[in-house]
Amino acid sequence: MIRLTTLLVCVGVLGPSTAFAQLPPGFTLSKQWTIERLGDTHWKLVGAVEIEKDEMKFFADEMDIYSDTDVLTAEGNVVFTDGRNRIAADRLEFNTETQLGTFYNAAGSASITNRVDMSMFGTQEPDAYFYGQEIERIGEDRYRITRGGFTTCLQPTPRWDIVSTTATLNVGSYAILKNALLQVKGVPVFYMPVFYYPIQDDDRATGFLIPMYGNSTFRGQSLSNAFFWAINRSQDATFLHDWFTSTGQGIGGEYRYVAGTGSSGNARTYFLNEHETVEEDPAGGAPTIFPGRRSYNLDGSVAQVLPANLNARGNVRYFTDVTTQQLYQNNIFDASQSSRSYGANVTGAWGPYSLNGTFNINETFFGETDSSKYGTTPRLGFAVAPTQLGPLYFSLNSDFSRQVKESQSRSGMLDQGLDRFEVAPAVRFPFTQWPFFTITTSLTWRHTYYTESLVDRIQTNEPLYRRLFDMQAEFVGPTFVKIFDTPDNGYAERYKHVVEPSVTVQRITAIENQDAIVKIDSGDFTIGDVTRVRYGVTNRFLGRVRQPEGPAIAREFLSVDIFQSYYTDPTFVDFSFQSSLSGRAPSNYSPIAINTRASFTDILQGTVRLEYDHEVSAFTNLGINGTVGWRDNVYSTVGWSRVSNGTSVSSNFLNAAVQLRSPRNRVGGNYSFNYDFPRQSFIQQRFIMYYNAQCCGVSVEYQTYDLAQFASRRTVLQDRRFNISFTLAGIGTFSNFFNAFGGTAGQP
Repeated sequence: MIRLTTLLVCVGVLGPSTAFAQLPPGFTLSKQWTIERLGDTHWKLVGAVEIEKDEMKFFADEMDIYSDTDVLTAEGNVVFTDGRNRIAADRLEFNTETQLGTFYNAAGSASITNRVDMSMFGTQEPDAYFYGQEIERIGEDRYRITRGGFTTCLQPTPRWDIVSTTATLNVGSYAILKNALLQVKGVPVFYMPVFYYPIQDDDRATGFLIPMYGNSTFRGQSLSNAFFWAINRSQDATFLHDWFTSTGQGIGGEYRYVAGTGSSGNARTYFLNEHETVEEDPAGGAPTIFPGRRSYNLDGSVAQVLPANLNARGNVRYFTDVTTQQLYQNNIFDASQSSRSYGANVTGAWGPYSLNGTFNINETFFGETDSSKYGTTPRLGFAVAPTQLGPLYFSLNSDFSRQVKESQSRSGMLDQGLDRFEVAPAVRFPFTQWPFFTITTSLTWRHTYYTESLVDRIQTNEPLYRRLFDMQAEFVGPTFVKIFDTPDNGYAERYKHVVEPSVTVQRITAIENQDAIVKIDSGDFTIGDVTRVRYGVTNRFLGRVRQPEGPAIAREFLSVDIFQSYYTDPTFVDFSFQSSLSGRAPSNYSPIAINTRASFTDILQGTVRLEYDHEVSAFTNLGINGTVGWRDNVYSTVGWSRVSNGTSVSSNFLNAAVQLRSPRNRVGGNYSFNYDFPRQSFIQQRFIMYYNAQCCGVSVEYQTYDLAQFASRRTVLQDRRFNISFTLAGIGTFSNFFNAFGGTAGQP
């Protein structure tokens, strides 16, 4: 039997009754309701009826209760609530024991979750709204809808809804609609025989994502689809398919997992099947036929914590066709990537002792087929961390490696690999008695064994043993400090200027057989019987920076580091200067390097790297990078890199990007470009714009990409790319394998 709340009715009382709860001042009761007992098991309630049973509430103008069958019927302004869900109807038939029933000409709403990203719903309550000629409650949170519709766009006039002949709604899980028709502002857009819509509490649901449409001069029209599989809270996978009208189609997948702190991984693979294409010559010549080809990519990384204080890491970035990256990638840095690599590493530490095992291969392509390959298969290392022995610190580094060096060209493959074993004990003596002046000296004794060597510049199986002493002394200081109190300054209440000169002297003893060493590892390029003196000065500017709220904080907002090196042997290769890697002529003096770093705020930062070569009286290397923003609405980055030898410029690029968005992120976009000064042309320009309504959105991307630099596609000089993607509340977005929309991807 249904229990009527004592605040509303006393069972057995006949005649008019008003609500017993007293209203606040200024309010009056506008309706009455009566109860009439028509039999031993039948009660009839008329008026503004409100009853409650088992946390369910019923409201209606007229209600009948049958205690023998546990049936409740209601008509007129019927409302049913059970905590999270609410349904309004013209008529209701309900079983109070099974808590199942049918609502006629009804509409309802169901709360999805309190953890949903509110921006997906325009900051409204994250609810689902449904309606139908009949709504059956077939479970605690399960409803069957007949000839109705469904939407998560909760506003007076929903921007979109899905109508269907029948639908099953599982609150907090999913909705399945048959003969579904997607409508946007009442206009039919897309028909689906069956539609699965996720509305899970944890924001992760298995299902198809909204397709993405694109167009490209090279690829033709494209349609990208994705299926997301929420395996569990720690694993998920996405399956992708791309169809290109001009070139073919591709399939791929991505898998991600998190197994605990320090243990996670992801893997992404893609297979591209290109058919034969014919491209017309813009100059009017004969068309060019490109044969079909197949290629695949594999990218991934993994980190895993192992027993016995061991940690494992692995990574792979592999492709079978370098031109696929160049012709299909939307990301300029991935498109210009001509190297593939894979490797794994296991490390362990026990007190001062550590072991390291590494396997890695890196192959760089020059054109479509020529390449050079470097790596170690494997490298095994054992080290002893600096251990104090009186005033000295002792350390040891040793490793065995199988060095890989292969060159592939049309004339064949050249293998210069060998095995290498090195032991390098070292002692260090630091003198830190004076806070303004420190001296650190070290001595390293290197013993290196090679299984192969050069004889008359020809690599042979004759082994080689190298021995050298590497002695260093580093002098830092004296350090000068000046403090300025600036109570009236708007940026900082106090400044500190630190001037720190430094000199490092390094002496490497003579190496008797250095010309016979096969140079693969960076340590093999060491030149003996040479002294290097590195001298410079560092200026650091710090301040107690004022904050909009709270006390001032200490911040190093500017640092300038100037240094140069002198070598007794002009052929010495110094990897701390970029000019040493760009074919600089031998000299006893290195360029003058100037490194500047500015960090005035978290969104106003920049770095400048300059190298001035006195031999050619010019800045040979220049690199400038900076970021600037305004609140959360504007964020921009800029980078300029230039390399020259004083007479000609080998590279000169300008990269810039700016992002804009409205305060509530309803509207936004970004623009980026990469400009090549020697060719006086844009390598690429990219525009991305998006608009988020209260429960749906649209993103548009347009990109121009210069393909003239790739000889494999001479007929298409510039690729113009267009992509468009829609979003609905509760359904995630995705980026295709080629990083459309900046490579950002959401989840269902």
